[in-house]
Amino acid sequence: MADALKVIPKRNDVSTGVQDTKAVATGLSDVLADTYCLVFKTHAYHWNVEGPLFYSVHNLTEEHYSNMFEAADELAERIRALGELAPSALKDVVSRSRVEDAEGEMSTADMVEDLAADHERIAHRLHALAELAAENRDIVTEDLATERSAFHEQAAWMLRAIAKS
Repeated sequence: MADALKVIPKRNDVSTGVQDTKAVATGLSDVLADTYCLVFKTHAYHWNVEGPLFYSVHNLTEEHYSNMFEAADELAERIRALGELAPSALKDVVSRSRVEDAEGEMSTADMVEDLAADHERIAHRLHALAELAAENRDIVTEDLATERSAFHEQAAWMLRAIAKS
């Protein structure tokens, strides 16, 4: 029984027809990093938003971070299904991500616009991942990237719709 806890995770070769599993897994790891960083940022804005649109923004950001938290598990499990190891160090996640911390005090409008821009940034990255997956005959990752891109595009639209005055 004690030996069961000594197993060290390793990458594995897989034969599912996907051509360059390492490249696809790297793309997935980048999107996973973006997702995790945006979960935190969205949650932080959720905690700190104020003003007349508090309830709307508070509830929408909760929907968004909950969705992204679940998606992180799907992304990591797809990386493992490709035989690669998912990122396991916070510094690796932060260094891979294109989501950046905002500087200074932010109004609700600033927070909403910042989140919308990050969702669009991730959608672009997911479009590139879908193309990479298609080139490498990975229809599962292509489908996952398409689904996640649709979420991020919708999130950006909803946030921008709230910000209109």
